[in-house]
Amino acid sequence: MSVVSSASLRSSVTARLRAAGCVFAEDEARILLAAAGSAVELAVMVSDRAAGRPLEHVVGWAEFAGLRIAVDPGVFVPRRRSEFLVRTAVALTAPALTGEDALVVDLCCGSGALGAALAASAGRPVTLHAADLDPAAVRCARRNLAAAGAEVYEGDLFEALPADLRGRVDVLLANVPYVPTADVELLPAEARLHEARPALDGGTDGLDVLRRVAADAPHWLAPGGTLLFETSDRQAATALDVVTAAGLTAALAFDDDLDATVVTATRPAAG
Repeated sequence: MSVVSSASLRSSVTARLRAAGCVFAEDEARILLAAAGSAVELAVMVSDRAAGRPLEHVVGWAEFAGLRIAVDPGVFVPRRRSEFLVRTAVALTAPALTGEDALVVDLCCGSGALGAALAASAGRPVTLHAADLDPAAVRCARRNLAAAGAEVYEGDLFEALPADLRGRVDVLLANVPYVPTADVELLPAEARLHEARPALDGGTDGLDVLRRVAADAPHWLAPGGTLLFETSDRQAATALDVVTAAGLTAALAFDDDLDATVVTATRPAAG
């Protein structure tokens, strides 16, 4: 249900959002009008958005890879650039080399957006597991991944996963935080003030969580299995060194349109 939208109401909401600094005020006004169930609810939503709350937290969802992903307050909002990470992972699940499902783990899953998009797009059936340290994110992920039949766990990286997954993971998505601690305060207020800091802060050089993932990944990946994660241009060379030192064969992939850099790090088939 949504409030009845008139041209004057749309114009009023758009003007309020534009005055608050929303760059895409007209599009956001359309979304808010469609989401609100009453005039009172609309007024609250517009006020929250004008005060700086992320649109996705206000309406309760984000559009990602053609899916509507539930996003509760405080939960990391999936970025459009991460669609490239999903596409790269889908390409790895497509070859049906055996009759078995591809075993996929979405680590640091947040809302579960990456796992949900991969499951929806993969060229073969997948068995999906996901984990996150943040209880709010885990609650979101369980809703978003229910249709994929995924198991979602709460805990710190690999500690959250069942031990029987060790050595069996075909695709390990790990969208780890990679913002250096000193740069967190430079992020837009929407992220800095409204998303859980552990989902953003990657430590001194932004790669602390990656180092932990890379150190354990070879023990969880199947022979020929691949770890995938995002990084920035300036961190890419060091990120490659981190996963190479862990015994993985690494490569970089880029998408200029999305300004996305993805590292793929594969366990040798004979290793």
